[in-house]
Parts: sequence; structure tokens; C-alpha cells
Amino acid sequence: MPTNDLLFPADPAQRAVARRLYALAAPQPIISPHGHVDPAILAEDRPFPDPARLLIVPDHYLTRMLLSQGVPPADLGVPSRDGSPVEADGRTIWRRFAAHWHLFRGTPSRLWLEQTFTDVFGVTTPLSPATADAVYDEVAARLAEPAFRPRALFERFGIEVLATTESPLDDLGQHAKLAADGWGGPGGRVITTFRPDNVVDMEFDDWAGNVARLGEITGEDTGTYAGYLAALRQRRAAFIAAGATSSDHGHPTARTLDLGPAQAAALYDKGRRGQADAADAETFRAHMLLEFARMSLDDGLVIQLHPGSVRNHNRWLYARHGRDVGGDLPQATEYLHALTPLLDAHGNDPRLRVVLYTLDEYTFTRELAPLAGGYAALYLGAPWWFLDSPEVLRRFRESVTESAGFYNTAGFVDDTRAFCSIPVRHDVARRVDAGYLARLVTEHRLGEDEAAETIVDLAYRLPKKVFRIGESA
Repeated sequence: MPTNDLLFPADPAQRAVARRLYALAAPQPIISPHGHVDPAILAEDRPFPDPARLLIVPDHYLTRMLLSQGVPPADLGVPSRDGSPVEADGRTIWRRFAAHWHLFRGTPSRLWLEQTFTDVFGVTTPLSPATADAVYDEVAARLAEPAFRPRALFERFGIEVLATTESPLDDLGQHAKLAADGWGGPGGRVITTFRPDNVVDMEFDDWAGNVARLGEITGEDTGTYAGYLAALRQRRAAFIAAGATSSDHGHPTARTLDLGPAQAAALYDKGRRGQADAADAETFRAHMLLEFARMSLDDGLVIQLHPGSVRNHNRWLYARHGRDVGGDLPQATEYLHALTPLLDAHGNDPRLRVVLYTLDEYTFTRELAPLAGGYAALYLGAPWWFLDSPEVLRRFRESVTESAGFYNTAGFVDDTRAFCSIPVRHDVARRVDAGYLARLVTEHRLGEDEAAETIVDLAYRLPKKVFRIGESA
């Protein structure tokens, strides 16, 4: 299939409409409201390292696949936490990866990486064990050019706004530099997102120590629950000053609960004494979502809820290499009853905005679409992580549109640490949406003029609106 028809329907009539719709979406600026790119990349604007350290070492989509076939992350240069040696030579890492390229046939990782080679670096040589050095050299030559420095690529990618993700313990120094350079802060091109998991989740490594550090940063007495809440409010204000329009919460479940001040304070004290068990941790996380909803009513931050991941399931991998290196797995997640306390309290208040994500595809039709279609506060986030593939992006539209429509969804999020894959991932989503809308047009369920308006909304206007990007304070 020609590149310009990538992911378009095979039916000629639908494909012709998809081409026209995609032509409207393709030039739209990228709004990236949720991701994990290190802001230092753009703040410092240094040349990227060698191709392996840019494209392979930090990408757990890639390294976990090779681990499944017996290639340890250390052989791919993934840093160790236990001091054990790891491969340091970029070309060796690249050759080892290329020798296992066949493992990625049919996967979104292959699609993203191939499109990154062609669309970002202009490299058309197919990757294989035989071409590994040639592809490496071509990419390395591009990385040496000024046009491939981070800020230059940011401009070429057409990114209007990129949101990074930081914890309340981060000093936001990189964002301060970006703001000083005219790139950050409210209305800037790079903004932050408030991710408080490490001071909310009692099961997080050194939670009590993190809470104590939160107190040191803010000058609030986090030895008390009231001081803890005051410290969180203070950090939220600092994040908003650095451009944040949303908070992000990676809880194991979607459970919400309102304990009341006295019971919440007692549970908080129990956690600080090191006496909280797993049930206590879950209860506290659930309660804090209600607290954050109340804070959002005051300060306007959009809540993003990313439940359903069993973190560090691969204990060997966590012990050797730490968090966020491919050891997490999805689990079944319930939303209807879990969210009821939050929805009873604030679900009909349009001032609150909660964007729901899932790793459990089966909840799209049964729970998430009907919920978003019935509460003013709820929007559906795009399929993410294990579900971020052309197949699931299509099924998402087919599953949720009849109950939630298009306008209770929040647009695409790339959720990536791989900076160079951002335009590729957004392009894939736009192509899938063009194909879905083309089917509605050819089935005479939607006029092409309405489909044309809708695809621009999905690609650009909806994420700006839902995530309050560009709104005046």
C-alpha cells in the first residue's frame, strides 16, 4: 500500500473519502496534552546522543519485547539500579536490536519506528540485520545536523503545545529555563503536568519520606493531614504558574471515596507511622481523588485518571532496572461503582473536568462511553499504552461513538517518552479517524462536510478545549 494510503480503508470509495479527510487533519498543529518527554531535552537543546540511546535504550515498548525472547535489558543499554554492567556501545546495541527486528512484525512499535525513520530522519533503507550499520550511520548523520536539534525538530513536527509530567517534588527548574527562553509557562509551548502519585500512594517507595520532603519544599507541616493538603495546594499553584492545565493520577484502580476530614487524617497518620496495609493504601488513594476534585473546582486543573496498571509485575526487572522499563501489566478495571462517590459529589458540575483512560478495552462500551455520555464532568481519553494501536483506535471509535459521540472524547494523547515518535503517533491516530469517518460518510450516516469539521475537531480543537489549553487564567 502506498505510504499516503497507510491505514486507510481497502474499499476504494471509503479510501477516497479518507484521503480527503486526512488532508484536512494532517496539517493541524499537534496538541500533546499528556506525555513523558524529559523537559531537559528542550530546555538544554543539546544534540541527541547516538541513535541507539535516542530510539532504543529508553523505549520500554522495544526492550520488553526482546526480554520476552531472552535478551536482557542490560544488553540493550538499559541502566541498572544494582550496579551491574550494561552495554555501553551504541552500535552494538543497534546491531543486537536489528538482529531481533522480526519480533516486531505486525506491532505498533514497528509501525512507529519505521515511520520515524522515514518521516523524521528521511531514512528509507529497510532495517534488517544486514542493513543495521547503514541505517545507524544514516540516522547518526542526521543527528549531527543543526536541523535535528530538539527545538528545531519541535518546530518541524508542528507541535503547538507539549505537556510533560512532573511530581510535586520536582523543582520545575527545566520549566523555569523554558519560560525564560519564551518556551514555557502559561501560554507557552512546553507546559508541565501535576503527577502526585509519589506523595499520594502509600505503597510508593519511601512514601513517608516523600511526604516529609513535600513539607520541606513548601514550608508546610506535612506531619498533619491539614498541612499535607495545604502543601499539595501550594505545589499545584506552582505547577499552574509553570503552565500546567491538568493533573495526572496513575492509580491501580478507579476507586473514589470521601472519608471525611477526621477519618482521612487518622488514615494519613497511620500511613506516616508505617502501619498502613494494602487496603489502607487503596482507601487513601480513593479518598485523595475526591480531595483533588475539590481542589480542581478551585484551581481549574483537569483531572486525568490512568488506572489499571499492575506496576512492576516483573519483579526481577524492577530489582535490576527500576520503574518504567517494561515490567508493568494491565488488569481488569471497574469504573461504574468505583467512580460513584466522585460523580455523586461533582459529576454534574461542568467546572470539573475528568478525563478517563483505561487499559481494559472491554469497559469502553459497558461503562466508559455511557458514563461520559451522561455526566458533564467526564470525558474519554484515547486508548493508551497497551491499547495504543491502529486496531484498538478503530475499535475505540466503533465502541464509544454511539453512547458518547465524538464530543465527549478528549482527542489523542501520545503518552510517550520517545520525542521523535510524537508526530508519527498523532499521524496514526489521524489516519485511523479519517478511515472511520470515511466509513460513516460512505454509509450515508454523516455528510462529508460534517466529517470534515469533525476530524479537525478530533485532531486539534477538542484536545485544546478539554485540557483547557490556551484558556486565559
